[in-house]
Amino acid sequence: MPQIAYLGPPGTFTEQATRLLTKGFDAELVPYETVPMALAAVRAGDVLAAGVPVENSVEGSVPATLDALTTGEPLVAVQEAVLPVQFDLLGKPGTALTEIGTVASHPHALAQVRGWLAANLPDARTQATSSTAAAAAAAAAGEFDAAISAPVALEYYPSLERLAGELADVRDAVTRFLLVRRPGVPPEPTGADRTSVCAVISDEVGTLTEMLAELSLRGINISRIESRPLRDRFGEYRFFLDFDGHVADARIGDALTALRRRCSVVRFLGSYPKADRSPASVRPSASEQAFQSAAKWLEDLRAGRLA
Repeated sequence: MPQIAYLGPPGTFTEQATRLLTKGFDAELVPYETVPMALAAVRAGDVLAAGVPVENSVEGSVPATLDALTTGEPLVAVQEAVLPVQFDLLGKPGTALTEIGTVASHPHALAQVRGWLAANLPDARTQATSSTAAAAAAAAAGEFDAAISAPVALEYYPSLERLAGELADVRDAVTRFLLVRRPGVPPEPTGADRTSVCAVISDEVGTLTEMLAELSLRGINISRIESRPLRDRFGEYRFFLDFDGHVADARIGDALTALRRRCSVVRFLGSYPKADRSPASVRPSASEQAFQSAAKWLEDLRAGRLA
């Protein structure tokens, strides 16, 4: 049976998202301790793909994922999922909130329930763990009084019970996940797609503006832009961009070639259907028909056919 990696251990939101990303595909889900390890397994051919978190609406991007996608052999995203993020407080059955002195979870999770903890467990000491599931495992082992965890963790730690549920300081918080595989033909365009790239630009005045102008001139909507420093070159940055459209679209292809001319490095990170399936808004001058008409006009000019 084919295998799909995900950021483990079992019982995390990433497992829940990877289940959704691979729904209808018969595969064994295999947990890996870190995002780099999961993506390394994809690169090595040990697994077909990996489900990894990329962005949280409260805490921002997941640096481990961004860094791992831009070092090593290329990988591309082929699908995304967006999950609402609400946590459970898990502990031994019968534990009262007043009896909880220690609470463990992943730092992102603790940050997203900071207000709830202050209001309901003001004297409890928090402890960061590598994942929400690791916190649940530690609570089951008696290392902590309680854990802030994904609801799915109860499937793996039946010795715990839900002491409080639907915890989130921001009620509509979500996390975005990607299914990543080795390069191949991208999924067919749907009209509701997202393209992700990473670009490195020179440290000169106006280069970022010029890069963004290449997208703006083609009527491309940028849904996300973020910078990460290059580890080996102080003062230089990678820019991660998500924008509406598919690499098969004329305006996207034209913009990518322009970025390739302007930037010292451009890494294509995939074109894939958006989780919410919202169609891209394309102005008439950037439509497929407009690009085809302009290309035909240029072809006629070069052939001496003037109208």
